[in-house]
Amino acid sequence: AILLHYLEKAGDEGLKPEDYNVAGIQSLWQSDDPEDLAQLDTQLTLNLIKYAHDVSHGRIAPYKSDPKLFAEAGDSHFKPVLIIEQALGADNFARYLDGLPPGHEHYKKLKEALLFYRKVSKADSWNKIADGKTMHPGDRDERFREVRKRLFPKGQHLVGPEFASLYDEDLIPEVKKFQKQFGLEEDGLIGRKTLAALNLGPEEIVRKIILNMARWRWQEHELGRRYIMVNIANFDLKAIADGEIVLNMAVIVGKRQHQTPVFSHRVRYVDFNPFWNIPPSIARNEELPELQKDKYYLVNRNVRLFSGWGADAVELDSTAIDWHSVTRRAMNRYKLRQDPGPWNALGPVKLVFPNKYNVYIHGTPAQELFEHSTRSFSHGCIRASKPLELVHFALAEEKQEWTMEKIRETVKTGQRKIVTITTGLPVHITYQTVWVDNLGTIHFNDDIYGRDQKLAEILYAEEDKAAGPIEHVKIDE
Repeated sequence: AILLHYLEKAGDEGLKPEDYNVAGIQSLWQSDDPEDLAQLDTQLTLNLIKYAHDVSHGRIAPYKSDPKLFAEAGDSHFKPVLIIEQALGADNFARYLDGLPPGHEHYKKLKEALLFYRKVSKADSWNKIADGKTMHPGDRDERFREVRKRLFPKGQHLVGPEFASLYDEDLIPEVKKFQKQFGLEEDGLIGRKTLAALNLGPEEIVRKIILNMARWRWQEHELGRRYIMVNIANFDLKAIADGEIVLNMAVIVGKRQHQTPVFSHRVRYVDFNPFWNIPPSIARNEELPELQKDKYYLVNRNVRLFSGWGADAVELDSTAIDWHSVTRRAMNRYKLRQDPGPWNALGPVKLVFPNKYNVYIHGTPAQELFEHSTRSFSHGCIRASKPLELVHFALAEEKQEWTMEKIRETVKTGQRKIVTITTGLPVHITYQTVWVDNLGTIHFNDDIYGRDQKLAEILYAEEDKAAGPIEHVKIDE
């Protein structure tokens, strides 16, 4: 009865009860026939295994569809026998099932939002707000009747008929709050982008929440007491300790053609005044064309040239080489290394968590890029707007005290210095297009890499085929 209850409530986790043959199990539940009971036992066992996998690791369909894009989805090494052993050995079976999905606040808040918007979807009919001129405070417009329904989904939008079509002063802070939720300019004007966001119906919001719950299942379920969390889609980084956000900063992430990957790891060391070893792909695709225009291109940027990547490589004079005769393939043999300093592309520090993607967090001398609202400029690494404050957080629990003054003094020396983080600091690089803040407000981000659409096509392929195409609202067209 406990397992059937959880399978029936699979929708609360963003899963579908029909995937676990709930109707078939229910039809066998009251039977006394031995064959039916044997079938019931088989169905319960099989669907326990399936549910346990899906709710803890995510469905395997995304990985099978695109192993590179959805590398973290599902678990190809999943052991069904182990699940049965754990379930049978659990002191409290319900508690065991409760412990399968992620237990952290980010997932739980999305789950709460899912339940809320499902109720909104059932209880309130949202008509599409018609296109038209930009709406300003003080305007009268019949479209405000629908605007109020969006801004007050709990029903507190009801006002007298003489005010329902008026953009009064009480509505201004609600419009700005809504714009903040969607990462829009908080100007209080209801123009094209704000209107597109308002036209995001509860059914599509439900889908977006489900997609983001799925992503959390792919990552570490225990985030740690202290950790760094990057949200690629929101271009931000938060440092969190004991559930409290102690740092919140803007970051730059990968371009669409150099997407920052999603994964969890641990920061192992801080590299003060780092060298930048320019990746071969950048050297041949970007540095070589510039050198063919200007032989001083490396010298002017304090980039040194070496004959190779081995320990026996010797330094070369980059101005003495005929770069027009060097092919892109031949460029691979050279090593280009930028010296530490205010010109260095990595800024004053980098936080290293060795990984197969060769991605890390670092500073940048190009601070003006943080003024952009969309910040996808890198080759995949994460550029932090407040790198020294982040280092202070990362080293806060080391035996040797690292004050901000000491961190700044270490940078001022200009000398490279490696500081190991004793236990390793968890870092979670995420792609959250929907998230809920500490006040319970739901936020939406643009799907900058188009991953929502691809994931939805996989997870909803069958039902979309039956129901016909759904209109996906783009907030920033």
